[in-house]
Amino acid sequence: MKRNLSNIILTILLLCLTPITALAEDVEIDGIRYELINKGKQAAVISKDTKYLGDIIIPSTIKNEGIVYSVTSIGNNAFQYCYGLTSVDIPNSVTSIGDWAFDQCSSLTSVTIPDGVTNIGIGAFSDCYGLTSVTIPNSVTSIGNYAFSDCSSLTSVTIPNSVTSIGGIVFCGCSSLTSVTIGNGVTRITKSAFNGCSKLTSITIPNSVIYIDSYAFYGCSSLTSVTIPNSVTSIGNYAFYDCSGLTSVTIGNGIRTIYENVFSNCSNLESATILATSVPYTYNNVFDNSYIDYATLMVPDESIAAYSSTEPWSNFGTIKGISGTVVEKEKCATPTIHFADGKLTFECETEGATCYPTVTKPEVVNVSNNEMQLGTTYKVSVYAAKAGYEDSDVATAEINMAQSSSGRKGDMDNDGEINITDALIIIDIILGRY
Repeated sequence: MKRNLSNIILTILLLCLTPITALAEDVEIDGIRYELINKGKQAAVISKDTKYLGDIIIPSTIKNEGIVYSVTSIGNNAFQYCYGLTSVDIPNSVTSIGDWAFDQCSSLTSVTIPDGVTNIGIGAFSDCYGLTSVTIPNSVTSIGNYAFSDCSSLTSVTIPNSVTSIGGIVFCGCSSLTSVTIGNGVTRITKSAFNGCSKLTSITIPNSVIYIDSYAFYGCSSLTSVTIPNSVTSIGNYAFYDCSGLTSVTIGNGIRTIYENVFSNCSNLESATILATSVPYTYNNVFDNSYIDYATLMVPDESIAAYSSTEPWSNFGTIKGISGTVVEKEKCATPTIHFADGKLTFECETEGATCYPTVTKPEVVNVSNNEMQLGTTYKVSVYAAKAGYEDSDVATAEINMAQSSSGRKGDMDNDGEINITDALIIIDIILGRY
């Protein structure tokens, strides 16, 4: 029994000791702390209690207890909150930069990412306010969410062809960014990727991109023109919202869906060219507050009629074929105003047109404790509108209310005045029944 108990205790001790010997070891060498991974003889730079300061040179290899380790990664949070870090030299041996690795290193001014790096982690350089330039090598294949968000001094970025995935909010808040080139490996411009890049004046979107996500270029107020390639099939909500400097946009022939408010608040928009022969599914509020009634739309010649009769495209002030053919919009017929059986009615000879009347109620002439004396004249105006048509001229009339015992009259006078003599009708109109 004692021998069995001894064997059990020995087994437990061995089980407890086995994971300990397999755990990575932490060491500090020349002021840099590393996690040593015995299997593979690799080392990762990690954080330490005292923050890193000044200029840091990371070696490609280190030696500990006679064993040489290759420095292959910068670990998660390794330099986070190192406000006094001014520069870092990353060796070619490093293949990955971890999540939030340099987050809020506000004194860091430039970074060269070596050719060995394949992955830039989530928030890796987020809030590096002093960072003015960054070089992303052709070895990088993915850039995580928030990787360069709020790097407010960063002026330009080139994303190489090797990158196939860029995270959401990746350059959001980079308010000094003026130009961006996106490599042809990227298939999706992610949500809020360039949101708030208020100085961005040019953007190159490659033919590899098939989707522009919501808020991608929201608030890029210095962007003056955009060309969306034929490969793009859909544009997400608010993608170019509040791009107030945008004057022209070209949308390729592959577009199928344009979601809500994509080009809303683009108040200086002068022209839009869309190459799709089939009218894409488009939310009616896509161009809200962009004054497109003063702008020009250019579409394939064979699709002029389709766009001219479909909102919101039909609301453009001028619609042209790409060859130069100008569409002259037919004007809605001026509506007529009628009164009969105590009701105002409006008619327009343009089939399918909607009449939009305005009635000015008479003023209150005199008020006493229990009585209200009303004025007698209503002013009525109405115009007609239809998608693809120019609004009609405005028709006007005056309705003069007077009481008598002779009944009600509803004939329109030559001067556009209707005489109504029933006080009940006055009350009904005031209550909004007509």
